[in-house]
Amino acid sequence: MHKNDHEKIGELLKTAKTIAVVGLTDSAMRPSFGVSEYMRAQGYKIIPVNPNITEWLGHKAYGSLLDIPEKVDIVDVFRRSDAVPEVVEQAIQIKAPAIWLQEGVIDRDAAQRALDAGLMVVMDRCWLKEHIRHG
Repeated sequence: MHKNDHEKIGELLKTAKTIAVVGLTDSAMRPSFGVSEYMRAQGYKIIPVNPNITEWLGHKAYGSLLDIPEKVDIVDVFRRSDAVPEVVEQAIQIKAPAIWLQEGVIDRDAAQRALDAGLMVVMDRCWLKEHIRHG
């Protein structure tokens, strides 16, 4: 699948139910908090992935994608670009159908690795803005 394909993004937003948010923090001042809060309000199940917190708004946090005991539809990444290769490898291992790299999070080699493994890749896009656009 091509990266950032408008129709595919719209379909992903409609079909996804569970989103693992890598880098989700418990600080309401961080973009990951606000975007994830919006996702939750839209009916998505949010799974926080951050080894530095134990929970987010009552949801258990996991240290890595590999620790999540259920199926994930989208891996949403709020980490610096240099952390993306490891997250992509974990997303491939858990057979996540899609990985979403937030605005400013860019790693073309890791994105290609995910594409080659059959994942849909959305890169350098804000989940919230895209959800509103496709709403």
